[in-house]
Amino acid sequence: MTAVEANFDGLIGPTHNYGGLSFGNIASDRNRGVASSPRSAVLEGLGKAKALADAGLVQGILPPQERPVIGYLRELGFSGNDSAVIEAAFRADPTLVRNVYSASPMWAANAATVSPSADTGDGRLHMTPANLVTTLHRSLEGPATQRALGRIFAGRHFAIHSPLPMQASFADEGAANHVRLCASHGEPGVEIFVYGRDAGEPQTSGFPARQTREAFEAIARRHGLDPKRCVFIRQSQAAIDAGAFHNDVVCVGTLKTLFFHEKAFADPQQACHDIRRAAEGLFDPVFVEVPEDEVPIGDAISSYLFNSQLLAMPGQDRLMLNAPIECEETDSTRTYCERLVAGNGSIGRVNYVDVRQSMRNGGGPACLRLRVVLTERELAEVNPSCLMDDGLFSKLSDWANAHYRDRLRPEDLRDPALIEESRSALDALTGLLGLGSDFYPFQKLAA
Repeated sequence: MTAVEANFDGLIGPTHNYGGLSFGNIASDRNRGVASSPRSAVLEGLGKAKALADAGLVQGILPPQERPVIGYLRELGFSGNDSAVIEAAFRADPTLVRNVYSASPMWAANAATVSPSADTGDGRLHMTPANLVTTLHRSLEGPATQRALGRIFAGRHFAIHSPLPMQASFADEGAANHVRLCASHGEPGVEIFVYGRDAGEPQTSGFPARQTREAFEAIARRHGLDPKRCVFIRQSQAAIDAGAFHNDVVCVGTLKTLFFHEKAFADPQQACHDIRRAAEGLFDPVFVEVPEDEVPIGDAISSYLFNSQLLAMPGQDRLMLNAPIECEETDSTRTYCERLVAGNGSIGRVNYVDVRQSMRNGGGPACLRLRVVLTERELAEVNPSCLMDDGLFSKLSDWANAHYRDRLRPEDLRDPALIEESRSALDALTGLLGLGSDFYPFQKLAA
């Protein structure tokens, strides 16, 4: 069956700031407290999405979530009107306020794990929103993600699940640890689930392993996947300790090609063997392994070489790597990319894109998007108002310029005006994206 791989980018929210909330994410920690530019951030993200839409790819938008999450602070005992709640919480614990204000849903690669209908037992496209239980700020996202996916993918050909139980044994970080390989997008494929630990396993080194094997096994069962076409691979602890808090920091793949760093997996040889076995009778996988002596893992992580989008471009026989501009500015990754495209392998072009506002918080081009393989009939059921074209790009650009601050410091989260500014922006957005006037919690309360 004919299908396309669509990219749904997380629209960066008006409270984008550098809170330094993600332990194990080196860029996030390094830029803690630096002033951000929400307006520049959202415009960078929109520019990336529009460029891919102009190139002929299907490009969608996922809405920001409501921030701050006032209800969470009320559950913790803070009371009064919304401004009083924020003020009291800021006096008690400024870090807690940074958590409820975080614009982290922008990184849509963590929004959900997606299994195309070609892989599932009931022939529907399945999505399980990530519970993101490992970090406080991200653990707030799951229910809102489920609601957003339900509004955008609302047809009978979609199965939108709830997040897994909020328990460390089932810690799930979504598609950032999931890769699907296939001969073509509409044909059955191999789903690769990369986990960092088993449930109950103690942490033995510096940074935590966020994804459990048990979470991915549960998702594979939910989605009705063929066990013979599922591969569970352990992430390298060396990669995690170097700052690869998700697998997509050291690995990316599409169609037949898996592009990964030598240190990505605990046992790379076994991983490739298992993928070949799962793909037997469907396709021959292509492995592009980047050696440590050509690109040290520190360079791979700081430049986010593997947090690039690996894309099949219309009319092109070879894949394109849509990489952050930091890869061009890093000697080892630039040299490697030049040599890569000069060969005759499956990756034939590298395009550098500027998403510096996201990169400073630890998210590259691949972090900003959720990949969704859609058949023609499934695409016809997607909310058309969320699909990028010239009109939507113009409307969203005008909207961002009208509603977003140019500069935001962590201490500005204390400003009660930011609550209303954010809600005003989101209220206007629901009309642009056709999400309904009851999409956000504040809208329901107002009604």
